Amino acid sequence: MTAHALTASTISAGYGETEILHGLDLAVPPGKITVIVGANACGKSTLLRAMSRLLAPTGGQVLLDGKSIHKTPPRQLARTLGLLPQSPIAPEGITVADLVSRGRHPHQGLFSRWSSTDDEAVDGALAATNTVELADRAVDELSGGQRQRVWIAMALAQATDILLLDEPTTFLDISHQIEVLDLLTDLNRERGTTVVMVLHDLNLAARYADYLVAMHDGRVHVTGSPEDVLTEDNVRQVFGLQSRIIADPTSGRPIMLPIGRHRMAPPRREEEHTP
Repeated sequence: MTAHALTASTISAGYGETEILHGLDLAVPPGKITVIVGANACGKSTLLRAMSRLLAPTGGQVLLDGKSIHKTPPRQLARTLGLLPQSPIAPEGITVADLVSRGRHPHQGLFSRWSSTDDEAVDGALAATNTVELADRAVDELSGGQRQRVWIAMALAQATDILLLDEPTTFLDISHQIEVLDLLTDLNRERGTTVVMVLHDLNLAARYADYLVAMHDGRVHVTGSPEDVLTEDNVRQVFGLQSRIIADPTSGRPIMLPIGRHRMAPPRREEEHTP
């Protein structure tokens, strides 16, 4: 795969009169896994929508290889950059196989036909997400976790050089969360795919990210390696949370241990009653 440069340059964006992003700058490292974290409503999803052209910035611009994505033909952009939004909606009654096949639409030219390459891409995506046995079922009959894996399969079938995912582990139990994150890591290491994803779990973000981005109030607060970003001071400033940071004995990456109000509460004892 080609290592493309995706950059947000002083972009502002929002919905109606409400501005969510305020002159934000971000350069995505090509060929790496970038994870965006931050408190609710800080602009993480808005940033992904703006960087995928689903949302037009009100200021600044998003550049792909130095060229505005709004000047790139849609089909050409879809061959390079794919997005899995937070709550995608499937057409009523569509089967899993048909939905995953839609990931190949950007690769279909005006006169080209479905090819063995398309079959291989769809079959590989179904196999990678453990959804082969669901291929003939309707998407709206599946559980939330099954649907999420099917949407990921569609994104994989698109076979883009850059893949943006907004909370790809939503609805998944912990074992399937790890499966999905391992799958995206394989995709990055084997194909060189640039992966940018939003995650809520700070510890999973630190474990899987090459490059961590912490957002606060519509701006990038800090970027860098997980060791540089996941610090007690940054957790306090970004999330308003007291914490302790220790080393993960499995990965060596930092782990955040939250400190709640009841951290020092003494153990409860039964009162002795005098007759």
